[in-house]
Amino acid sequence: MKTTPEHNEKFVNMTFASVYPYYINKVERKGKTKAELLQVIEWLTGFDELKLNELAAENVTFETFFERATLHSNAHLITGIICGYRVEKLINPLTRNVRYLDKLVDELANGKAMDKIMR
Repeated sequence: MKTTPEHNEKFVNMTFASVYPYYINKVERKGKTKAELLQVIEWLTGFDELKLNELAAENVTFETFFERATLHSNAHLITGIICGYRVEKLINPLTRNVRYLDKLVDELANGKAMDKIMR
């Protein structure tokens, strides 16, 4: 799925630290825990809580965040629609990776079983 250059560019400049609190808030509002969120993020990226806190303190962009990440070998199995985009059809790798993360946070917040989230 083709996205606009403006859509892709916003992820190049957006920082992980600016979005991370919203992820925490979203899952906690839906009765999930920060520990569960951390487990999902670590599955996708390989980053534990200490590393996530370092990246947030460093104020890295999503571009840098995913450059440093080791994406799980099953990340390509993440499918579905998030923010109006079919994740598996996104062409831009950075946009796709950010949407993978968004999709996992959504699945967690919506009560999907952890073994289904972490394919």
